[in-house]
Amino acid sequence: MTPVYPFTAIVGQEDLRLALCLVAVEPRLGGLLALGDRGTGKSTAVRALADVLPPIQVVAGCPYQCAPSGGHACVEGCPRAAGQNARQAIAMPVPVVDLPLGATEDRVVGALDLEYALVKGERRFEPGLLARANRGFLYIDEVNLLEDHLVDVLLDVAASGENVVEREGISVRHPARFVLVGSGNPEEGELRPQLMDRFGLMVVVATPTGVQDRIEIVRRRDAYEQDPIAFREKWAGETQRLSRRLHAARERLSSVAVDEAILEKVAAFCIALGTEGLRGELTLMRAARALASFEGADAVALDHVRRTAVMASAHRLRRNPLDESDAGVRVQRVIGEILGGERIGAPS
Repeated sequence: MTPVYPFTAIVGQEDLRLALCLVAVEPRLGGLLALGDRGTGKSTAVRALADVLPPIQVVAGCPYQCAPSGGHACVEGCPRAAGQNARQAIAMPVPVVDLPLGATEDRVVGALDLEYALVKGERRFEPGLLARANRGFLYIDEVNLLEDHLVDVLLDVAASGENVVEREGISVRHPARFVLVGSGNPEEGELRPQLMDRFGLMVVVATPTGVQDRIEIVRRRDAYEQDPIAFREKWAGETQRLSRRLHAARERLSSVAVDEAILEKVAAFCIALGTEGLRGELTLMRAARALASFEGADAVALDHVRRTAVMASAHRLRRNPLDESDAGVRVQRVIGEILGGERIGAPS
């Protein structure tokens, strides 16, 4: 199998790379939606993310990647559920699982293991893609073309963090907590509003317009395709540095302070935008805190809020028939009105 393209070798696409780093630092952000032109590196960036994430500790032999220190009882197939020694831990890369558009519901949620049933005469659950993605990332390319019945499944699992399967005499409930990442071209179809709202962050990925950027992209891609191993070795140092930075940001995240003045600005900003519910405030606060932690700050500053406001809010706006401006432009307008240029909180 060809090694993945290094995350740190991607040229440009700063918003996409930053958003991926933020959801890696703070998985509770709710995932990322990347919309834009075809051939702009969206899939490359997502699939390369696992390369810079620190490995996770899992129970050896568990199909759900359960943590050895987890206090909950796992389900059938996990050594902990069978009463075996679940403290035997192994390290594995963070899973990044692709969900193909043509996947059946059985493949996604899991189903009866027919081969085992025919050979042994017993029912056994065969975990699906949601089980493989637990504690990792579930990636859907062309997410706007996903069939409605799979969208319904994802909405249920994203809300509960569990996958419940009841069919063919099987009743299984297993953990399915993952970061949902979707990409697509909006010209090929719109997302259902319910699914759009489940993505914490959204970025627009445009085709680079600079001549030098385009030349560098072609040069690097050509070098990678000629010798993937040598190309990855060339970028190994940058990859390791980013991996250490992400690990430190995760460890630091819970200690990053969010002052009352920052929360007031976040609330005022979302009210001015007219976002529905409180998911906008929660997402913006978490995104700003993740950015502060990623940059080594002890507290969230207003600049962190400003820099994450568009990606956390643009996809939550109500349609205004009297305002035909782009959602990003509308958010930028409110940033200027509410967040301004004053400094609040710790310096970034």
